Amino acid sequence: MKKIIAIALLTFLSTFAATAAAQKIAPRVMDDTADGKSASVVIFLTNQADVSAAYEMKDHNARGWFVYDTLNRHAARTQANLKSLLKKSARAYQSFWVANMLIAEVDRPLLLSLANRSDVSRIDANKVERRIESAEVARFGVETDNAKAPEAVEWGVANVNAPQVWAMGFTGQGIVVGQLNTGVRWTHNALISKYRGWNGSANHNFNWHDAIHSGGGACGANSIAPCDDNGNGTHTTGTTVGDDGGSNQIGVAPGAKWIGCRNMDQGNGTPATYTECLQFMIAPTDLSGNNANPALRPHVLNNPWDCPVSEGCATRAELETIINNTEAAGIFLTAPAGNAGPGCSTVSNPPAIYSAAFSAGAINITNDLASFSSRGPSTFYNPNLLKPDISAPGVSIRSAVVGSDTSFGNLNGTTMAGSHVAGVVALLWSARPHLARNIAATKTVLQNTANPDVSVNAQTCGGIPSTQIPNNSFGYGRIDALAAVNASAPTAAPVSVSGRVIVGRGKSIIRRARISLLDTSTGVTRTTQTNSTGNYRFDELEIGRFYIVRAEIKNFAFTPENYFLQLTEDREDINFSGERIVKENEY
Repeated sequence: MKKIIAIALLTFLSTFAATAAAQKIAPRVMDDTADGKSASVVIFLTNQADVSAAYEMKDHNARGWFVYDTLNRHAARTQANLKSLLKKSARAYQSFWVANMLIAEVDRPLLLSLANRSDVSRIDANKVERRIESAEVARFGVETDNAKAPEAVEWGVANVNAPQVWAMGFTGQGIVVGQLNTGVRWTHNALISKYRGWNGSANHNFNWHDAIHSGGGACGANSIAPCDDNGNGTHTTGTTVGDDGGSNQIGVAPGAKWIGCRNMDQGNGTPATYTECLQFMIAPTDLSGNNANPALRPHVLNNPWDCPVSEGCATRAELETIINNTEAAGIFLTAPAGNAGPGCSTVSNPPAIYSAAFSAGAINITNDLASFSSRGPSTFYNPNLLKPDISAPGVSIRSAVVGSDTSFGNLNGTTMAGSHVAGVVALLWSARPHLARNIAATKTVLQNTANPDVSVNAQTCGGIPSTQIPNNSFGYGRIDALAAVNASAPTAAPVSVSGRVIVGRGKSIIRRARISLLDTSTGVTRTTQTNSTGNYRFDELEIGRFYIVRAEIKNFAFTPENYFLQLTEDREDINFSGERIVKENEY
């Protein structure tokens, strides 16, 4: 009798274990590995790194390095056994640290073996899917005959009140926007001077990464220079920062710089390519994928894609850890709400559904909410989350296109809306540097200053009528750059700039060197001289302003030649090192 009970117990436990393991596997993965087939899967580990301490860090570079080091070391330590198993199974894999996960090619026996491991949380599909605007949405309401007619300042740029912020002296200076999309035609006249990798010659290290390792259309795979095999990426980059210096003022923040990563192959992405680009943005690398440097990470990510169930995001939790870790690094991530409106709860795909992603709905030139713009709430959380967060221009948006370096055209979609939002964040952080990398405070400012004047056919989504603000139709309203800047003016006391001027690397100081300080907002230059100890100081400077500091004295050349500063606090480290200029007749 005891033997029968023992056998029954073992049978039950085996069945229970098999059931528990099977629950870790997405149904699509089971289908993809049926009949002896192999499939590419995402193996998400149970033990994820904790980077929450990053939110309390005030030093931006230290914050970036903390997030990178913590994630990288955690992944290296906890993935070792899994990597060993995959190597023994002769299976190709790709390891990530942005979330503790691997991408691997598996068959059914290996799949079940992985699912039985306690260190594996779940196994999802890694399938290719087209995740940018459909042709129907892209052509929605566009007057193609006028697509190339320059508007000087485009209507969307004017709608978010960017020109008024430019008039205050803030155009996005000092801010870098990461572009995650189909790539970028970097040589386009409206984009080349905005590329961080261009200063008269090109340096793509730390400024470009290609996550497409096969295929790639006209760009091919593993492109070592920015390239766009579809056109959507060039268009959205233009809306964020584009300006050709002439009549094509297409970008919201033309003073900002951009860097890029191609995460779609001719408009088709996978969780692996999306993850690879997000990882690059947290810690940009050289073209060989080495020497990761989070100090070079962007401030804002323009993120025009989503990941549906058909692609492998079956639970919709697949990318949440990655998006959360991106925010922990101090990067503001915008996301399109989606183009599945006007029904409720059509904001349904990652990353727009997550609280960390700032999602945008689309309006037209008369401030009507586009019929295709997805509505909330996000049902990913319980209770449901209000979405979209905000709305922005997304219908008949004229920007750079991929045809040539002088081509422009119109597109529609919430990716265009999200691009305007990314540009507004760049303007806001340029004008109000005390908000830079403070994601929560920035979201609050943008929501509280949004213009609720948006027209929409009356609807109630998630129990909230569209007449109530905020709502699940258009969020808090239309994004307003000027209102956001005006509402967040710093109230802190004036700050100062000081330093010392020395000879070379030695202890000798330079007295009576002329130090000039130019306020780029007003054009006013202040001057002073170094004292008997080689020191100087400027007081009563305004937080948020941009200043250029330069040292001069006869027969000396200085390193650096000048400092370009945006002040957020007192700076006591603006030092210069001088070398005597030796003339030929002095030998």
